[in-house]
Amino acid sequence: MSGDPAPIAVAVDGGGSKTDAVALELDGTVLAEARTGTSSPHVIGMAASAGLVSSLIRTLLERTGERPIAAANLYLSGLDLPGEIEEFRSAISGTPWADATVENDLFALLRAGTGEPDAVAVVCGTGINCVGVRSDGRVVRYPSLGTISGDWGGGWHLGERALWFAARAADGRGAPTALQVAVPAALGLAGVQDVIEAIHFGRLPGSELARLAPTVFACARDGDPIAGGLVDEQAEEIATLAVTTLRRLDLLDRPVPVVLGGGVIGGRDERLLGTIERLLAERAPAARMELVTAAPILGAALLALESAGADLAAVQNARSTLEERPAAVVQ
Repeated sequence: MSGDPAPIAVAVDGGGSKTDAVALELDGTVLAEARTGTSSPHVIGMAASAGLVSSLIRTLLERTGERPIAAANLYLSGLDLPGEIEEFRSAISGTPWADATVENDLFALLRAGTGEPDAVAVVCGTGINCVGVRSDGRVVRYPSLGTISGDWGGGWHLGERALWFAARAADGRGAPTALQVAVPAALGLAGVQDVIEAIHFGRLPGSELARLAPTVFACARDGDPIAGGLVDEQAEEIATLAVTTLRRLDLLDRPVPVVLGGGVIGGRDERLLGTIERLLAERAPAARMELVTAAPILGAALLALESAGADLAAVQNARSTLEERPAAVVQ
């Protein structure tokens, strides 16, 4: 019937610190937006994650009026394993978006950075992860479960290492470092011992260590060699992920985009980005580095429109609007 409401596309992108959602007309016009905190199942649990995402979608539909959903694409940090994706799908069963595309948020970052069929994306925000895709359908991904799966990097690991060096400087086991003063100051405490005890006794959540990433970069810029070493270690890990993924996809000799995003990368620290660029030039000279400064909801929205069958003009319309939304940044 001509009076029936037109269908819409719904997109959700959830990271380690925030979750964004948008509803779009199929011509790419943004109808409604919503934002809340982290939806990562690793942080809040799977049931809570599914409930939070569903609540965001209901908020969108309240703002657009009840509209049929042509496509819903949901991309969340913490959906790293097939079993986690299936568990999330089970948790949203019975909702109007039960048949949504559900994937890790890296796929949204990848689409925000490029539409090329051969590509790699590395996110470095609260945590670190990587995905690579190839035009023949091959995909390389990582469990991204922290040290138990061989991962290191992102705001939380940088903060943890900063505190480790600060503690050793304070008790004499390690070299002096500006982090000894800067770490407790950043957390609003008097000294390193206060930080240690606050975490040990539960007065300060361990997740707050992610707040120390900007302190590491600031100390490195001021010439602290230990902080500088941490920045270099982070750059090495980002480059290693990208180059390893290119090698596993047999793409080392091709001009493939390496999309970089997330709050740590988005701070555009010259030492970090310069070191990554140099390492990529040495190890994968055909690759090119692409920085994503827009919020990853851009990529989620483009994928939702494409899933709904929207045309290129609609995709470009959505991009022109959503690329103005900046990603979270670590300064």
